Amino acid sequence: METIYLAGGCLWGVQAFVKTLPGVIETEAGRANGSSHNRAGEYDGYAECVKTVFNPEVVTVNDLMGYLFEVIDPYSLNKQGVDVGLKYRTGVYSEQSEHLEAARQFIKNRNDAEKIVVEVMPLTNYVKSAEEHQDRLDKCPDDYCHIPQSLINKYK
Repeated sequence: METIYLAGGCLWGVQAFVKTLPGVIETEAGRANGSSHNRAGEYDGYAECVKTVFNPEVVTVNDLMGYLFEVIDPYSLNKQGVDVGLKYRTGVYSEQSEHLEAARQFIKNRNDAEKIVVEVMPLTNYVKSAEEHQDRLDKCPDDYCHIPQSLINKYK
């Protein structure tokens, strides 16, 4: 199994979507690349993300990028839906350089590559989100989500 971290705005909808994808074994709501190693204190530069454990024999990073691009606006900087701010930026993070190269290649191969603002960076820090954010839309299905329900359930 391999792990990649996907950021697509508010993590509630992204987690609900990603966990339904073929080859995804486990997901966890979290924070990527902030400066703190805990959730206490002021905003520290993190991006809301979904830690995604996947079976590379079933789903590739290229596949995961395609899925991610189904639920994000890749041209929107620090904003998805009504959620605005640095923590809602889109991105792909990993400790494996092959994952980052595959993500960069996916973007490069698109005819709109020059307009895409999805961050592709090494994972330098990860903090698990509080329990109230784990599988949030399962617990509170009426909470706001920028991803339409039909799209969240597309691969169920």
